[in-house]
Amino acid sequence: MKPARTVTHIEVPYSWSDVTNGEWVAQLLQARIDEWCPKLFGYHMLKLGGLSAELTSGHCNIQHQISVDKFSTYRNVEAESFELPFIEKSFDACLLIHQLDYSSDPHRLLREIDRVMVDDGYLLLSGNNPLSINGICGLLPWNRNKAPWNGRMYLSSRVMDWLGLLNYEVIYHETFAVLPATRHLACSTWLENILSEPLSAIGSMYFIVARKRTFPLKPIKPKWKVRRQLAPLQVNCRTEARSEAAKQK
Repeated sequence: MKPARTVTHIEVPYSWSDVTNGEWVAQLLQARIDEWCPKLFGYHMLKLGGLSAELTSGHCNIQHQISVDKFSTYRNVEAESFELPFIEKSFDACLLIHQLDYSSDPHRLLREIDRVMVDDGYLLLSGNNPLSINGICGLLPWNRNKAPWNGRMYLSSRVMDWLGLLNYEVIYHETFAVLPATRHLACSTWLENILSEPLSAIGSMYFIVARKRTFPLKPIKPKWKVRRQLAPLQVNCRTEARSEAAKQK
């Protein structure tokens, strides 16, 4: 298994128009975000990256939403993803769409998100599956320099292991889009409905919803105390009886 951190420069797409079949991918992810946004509550929401910023989250109960990126026209704050200009525990939810694949250090990115996330906050993230038809297309020479194949795809199980190390509980996981987008959308939709269940493991993308959990480090002492053990009453009686018999002798 290759290390997640790399020194190779990765060209990050800042719009879905820069991704092959980006419109199709955005529609699939938008449907899942629309399903989960009404379940989120809080005061502040972070949308990290240009791809996250382009997806709408109007159905979310969190009204104050901040989009962070360097070049996206949808950004509210221009900043590096590794050095977010926010204090600790600032956001109740974070939207991280297809950002780990283009990060030079995904571990550092997740740690920075964890820093600004409140306890029990929600993290919604997605990525490309390397063990899929779409992932295998990256082996073709003419696709290596195009998005999404110019990024580094990770298995969803590996991403969930990273989240587990940061004390995140995965409450939802889905792998979808078995067939990549084609010109015959009606035919592909029909086949997708048939193959979605038996071949879900080789879906082109994954979608994960995780929740930050905080466990106390100091053990809680019990309120009850152990009672002192007293000597049985019959032993005391025998001792007194023996002492009186010795005096009479």
